[in-house]
Amino acid sequence: MIFKAVGDGRPYPDHGMHSPRDWSGVTPRMVRLDLLITTKTTLDLDTLLSEDSTFYGDIFAHVVSWNGDLYLEDGLHRALRAALQQRPVIHARVLML
Repeated sequence: MIFKAVGDGRPYPDHGMHSPRDWSGVTPRMVRLDLLITTKTTLDLDTLLSEDSTFYGDIFAHVVSWNGDLYLEDGLHRALRAALQQRPVIHARVLML
């Protein structure tokens, strides 16, 4: 199992972080993939296999910590790419709610 669970949507309240600039103040840290719950059930293979999929966005995944769980809000493709490369962790900005 790559992730702790596959979710469909964001169960946590709106946090007001909508752009990479909003997230830039959150310091990145290492997060284990098997602790993450996804907020998306689908992915785009073109994005997954793209060399420059983070060119216009944040290079770090965005994770929300809420009620003791870690939700992968942005970075599903990066997380899957890490798993395919047999890396058990990713660098992510973790917002504590």
